[in-house]
Amino acid sequence: MDGIDRKILDLLQHDATLSIAEVAQRVGLSQTPCWKRIQRLETLGYITSRVALLNPEKLGLGLTVFVSIEAGEHSKEWLDAFAARVAAMPEVTEFTRMAGDVDYLLRVVVRDMRDYDRFYKKLIAAAPLKNVTSRFAMEQIKFTTALAIPPGDG
Repeated sequence: MDGIDRKILDLLQHDATLSIAEVAQRVGLSQTPCWKRIQRLETLGYITSRVALLNPEKLGLGLTVFVSIEAGEHSKEWLDAFAARVAAMPEVTEFTRMAGDVDYLLRVVVRDMRDYDRFYKKLIAAAPLKNVTSRFAMEQIKFTTALAIPPGDG
């Protein structure tokens, strides 16, 4: 991956609606080589998807909850079953297995406290858990899906 690839990635992660012509112009390529680079970046897994980011509040989803989970069990069977059940819950927008005193961290987006209570009951029914701690977001100070792309080696 060279500097042009990095510029392409940076442009697309900020605005995936840019046309090939616009991306090509901004990185100093013609359209065909630019398109081929984008295709290669997708094939190699640098670009995993292109999506539209939605405003949760406009959709009536005004409550974000960070849920820390301590598992009571750590077998592969338990992990696989738990991961499948939680990953299938549409309210869960991020699901990460952690190192340290917390085993899993979830980001959950719901309408309100009543909606979260329904989610919580569904979560604790999914598998036996040792501890579940919920932290409610008061204000989102920064949110981005854009990564700081590291410079190349040369």
